[in-house]
Amino acid sequence: MTQDVLDPNPIVRRARLPLLALALGGFSIGTTEFATMGLLPLISEDLDVTIPQAGHVITAYALGVVVGAPLLTTIAARMNRRTLLLVLMLAFTLGNLLSALAPTAGWLVVARFVAGLPHGAFFGVGAVMGAYVAGPGRRGQAVATMMAGLTIANVVGVPLSTVLGQLLGWRIAFVAVGVLGGLTLLALWRWLPGMTVPEHASVRSELVALRNPGLWVAAGAGAIGFGGMFAVYSYISPLLTEVTGMREATVPIVLALFGVGMTIGTLLGGKLADRSVIRTVLIGFLTTILALVLIALLGAWLVPGVLAVVALGVASQVLGLGLQSWLMDLSPAAPSLGAALCHSALNAGNAFGAWSGGLVIAAGLGYLAPAWVGAGLAVVGCAVVAVAVTVGRSRSSAR
Repeated sequence: MTQDVLDPNPIVRRARLPLLALALGGFSIGTTEFATMGLLPLISEDLDVTIPQAGHVITAYALGVVVGAPLLTTIAARMNRRTLLLVLMLAFTLGNLLSALAPTAGWLVVARFVAGLPHGAFFGVGAVMGAYVAGPGRRGQAVATMMAGLTIANVVGVPLSTVLGQLLGWRIAFVAVGVLGGLTLLALWRWLPGMTVPEHASVRSELVALRNPGLWVAAGAGAIGFGGMFAVYSYISPLLTEVTGMREATVPIVLALFGVGMTIGTLLGGKLADRSVIRTVLIGFLTTILALVLIALLGAWLVPGVLAVVALGVASQVLGLGLQSWLMDLSPAAPSLGAALCHSALNAGNAFGAWSGGLVIAAGLGYLAPAWVGAGLAVVGCAVVAVAVTVGRSRSSAR
């Protein structure tokens, strides 16, 4: 191990397959998380509920992530990281197969909650595993590689699942995700190294990390700010068809372009986070606000509206990478929990964003109104971060 550290090339070579397995997990999770947005009108029609009511399915998955991320990470504090990742992916796979079999909207809400439970813990533990196999000084890029699976899902997995749903029914999309989960299980089992936890790791040490108020400030800012993105993206399909005037068959193309934007944002965010974490968070917030305002102003026009959606994809992932790195820095004794809390926070934003976006749509304000709501949420999140950073620097100067 010492020789490998001195010569980074063996580490880079050794990390490729484990990072590929983690990226495949990110691809599977990203497909199921974002595919629901494109399938929302189909679910609404098939289960005989309104689109805002169908949006509860998105909220349920997000709440599963919010609950599962800290809970499962804390409970499994002493478990071998490889074994834990295998268990989490198995639970994810079963949750998606249950979603495909749900007979009513109520059962689908329950199944999506179950499918969401392992999401945040997988990314949290996977981030630590990725940093472990990648070696010193490559944490940001290792996390970005795993997250690239999630963003590539928006380029390939989400559009394809939307097309599958349009052709064969929305249930087939969740079956396809279940198959992806099975393939990920095989890849994790074959390529991940064993990774024991530090001797000091325990449920108690994980809970002690939660006493850091900065951790909750960062998580809260992420939840509020990311709610802005999800307020719009949760209803992207009806926005494109009802406001922009696109045909339903062309919606997957825009979803793929959004995924391209997310992929660019992930790669960019990883490099920026390795230079300055806080600066990356602030850049992510400011560009997210700008993209949401552009959607609100230009969403009725095809080309400008689509470009604004792509810009939102870039900005959201720069923000996500910055927040994940920040939360890991704020919980050095429990990095898995910090990384998992990032996904818990982002999916709290998912749940709140989908709910708030549905609220203004149900009030008759139209499909562009959520963009203004989202911009307001992102402004609040950015303000929280700015105040927290300013207070933290003032305290450091006073010491």
